[in-house]
Amino acid sequence: MIKTPFPFSAIVGQSDMKRAMILTAIDPGIGGVLVFGDRGTGKSTAVRALAALLPPITAVVGCPINAGNHGDCPDWANIETKKTRKIPTPVIDLPLGATEDRVVGALDIERALTRGEKAFEAGLLARANRGYLYIDEVNLLEDHIVDLLLDVAQSGENVVEREGLSIRHPARFVLVGSGNPEEGELRPQLLDRFGLSVEVRSPNDVAQRIEVIKRRDRFESDFDAFMAQYQKEDAKIRRRIVTARKLLPQIETPDTILQDCAELCIALGSDGLRGELTLLRSARALAAFDKARTLTRDHLRAVAPIALSHRLRRDPLDEAGSTTRVARTVEAVLA
Repeated sequence: MIKTPFPFSAIVGQSDMKRAMILTAIDPGIGGVLVFGDRGTGKSTAVRALAALLPPITAVVGCPINAGNHGDCPDWANIETKKTRKIPTPVIDLPLGATEDRVVGALDIERALTRGEKAFEAGLLARANRGYLYIDEVNLLEDHIVDLLLDVAQSGENVVEREGLSIRHPARFVLVGSGNPEEGELRPQLLDRFGLSVEVRSPNDVAQRIEVIKRRDRFESDFDAFMAQYQKEDAKIRRRIVTARKLLPQIETPDTILQDCAELCIALGSDGLRGELTLLRSARALAAFDKARTLTRDHLRAVAPIALSHRLRRDPLDEAGSTTRVARTVEAVLA
């Protein structure tokens, strides 16, 4: 059984999805990524491929929150060793039927019954710390769970107050949700909380579909040669991401760009200021990825569709899709 994820650079097409994933790897503060589209378009493949591409993280052996050093591992974990090891960037799947206790953590019933001790059993949020939390069919997840996840993803901390327990621990992760819009949509309030949104479609081009088949077949039948070919490309992307993380704080942002962000969001009628802030952070991450020193309108144009398309109010008189409306407004405002 092949355990190594499919290489990120070997994914055919889906440029918006790959760009969104890369931007959140550079700046996790952008927020989660929502990927809506057809089944079998590489949504989960892209998440696992990107996590495998990123540099491994240093974590204390046995620490449930993947703490980088012993001092950051919480007392309730009772980790005595100070040994650390390199581990791949975590990717944790959140199943649809997960209870709130399994997500946030709860009282360790076994220890309570066998030893009479009140101990905390870490949940999925602890395991996802410093990595990715992936939810397939996020539109079918109960709204209160989605609310909880978005709150934690934004604050970077999980707080559990129940059954006599009062627990806090870091929970800094990139939330990636995917789904099929035909099976139901997310509430607008939840949509707006995701940083970036991408629509993916099955390719209509015959040549592109053939290339997808060829690469997947080679991945399964000629694994070593296939990985040798694309690991070099993945290494290039990894170096660019690592460099971009260092450059990010140095990106200059002219006041004219801030004005552009505000005018774009006003023209699109997006509520609140989350749109401007996400647009700005995404554009900065792209500028850092491109090794640019100053933020430009080109960066705004490139990220506006994925940062703003899911924040639009519905217009029953406009039959154009949200991405088309954003592109049209960007052209008008940034002409």
